[in-house]
Amino acid sequence: MRLGIFAKTFARSSPEGAFDALASYGLHETQFNMSVAGLPSMPDEIDPALADRVRKAAADRNIALAAISGTFNMIHPDVGVRRDGLRRLGVLAGACERLGTSKVTLCTGTRDPEDMWRRHPDNARPEAWRDLLATMQGALETAEEHSVTLAFEPETGNVVDSAGKGRRLLDEMRSPHLKVVMDAANLFDAEDPVRRLSRSEEILDEAFGLLGGDLVLAHAKDVKRSGEIVAAGEGDSDYDLYVRYLSEAGYAGPLVLHGLAEEEVAGSLAFLRRKLAKVGIGED
Repeated sequence: MRLGIFAKTFARSSPEGAFDALASYGLHETQFNMSVAGLPSMPDEIDPALADRVRKAAADRNIALAAISGTFNMIHPDVGVRRDGLRRLGVLAGACERLGTSKVTLCTGTRDPEDMWRRHPDNARPEAWRDLLATMQGALETAEEHSVTLAFEPETGNVVDSAGKGRRLLDEMRSPHLKVVMDAANLFDAEDPVRRLSRSEEILDEAFGLLGGDLVLAHAKDVKRSGEIVAAGEGDSDYDLYVRYLSEAGYAGPLVLHGLAEEEVAGSLAFLRRKLAKVGIGED
């Protein structure tokens, strides 16, 4: 298993600068975001020359783009916003080959019109699920056209708020282009983190039992008993358990740090390296 990090953790004026910072920590895997190249995360267009520059900058530093962020609100209450998100996803997917990646991460979304990560009571309505299926179908047509894999992440604030709904989505879409990002911290409800953290083994056992065979990316952040999301190693998650489940699932991809400030990177990397070593896993 390899350790990686979100490229946007490093606020630099160029992708070369961000990759230099990343490499200085001995990292060779990143989840990229077009904001690192001076564009919106979901741009209107991507100059082929810029995509080539990103790919070369990464290759020159022996850095792999494990995935690129393509998140938009897939069940936004305004259908026009959803359509625009699909259009921009097409722009991103169309640039993936030049950028040097084949995976795009998604957010399944929420009925909240302002924040695609925030829970909304209407997320549980049948209409929300139908809208998700319709948007995801469009996204998968784009993925097939450009030969990329889309990876969604179960998250308690979104319409896919559990491993069970993640399994349902995979089963209903039945597409080889749809896979899963696992982030243990996102399985613990911010509205009742203490109760859910006390059920860590039950929750992770269910998540890996339902989704472990479909993982293409794993994230590493942490959550406190207060519900606050913090850097890996600074919260109350059972990382021994998380890393063990990743290993037992046969996951051999990158474990990607995010949700942290640059000054926290060294501490979180040391923490994760200890956890990997504890279960006999070294970085590839």
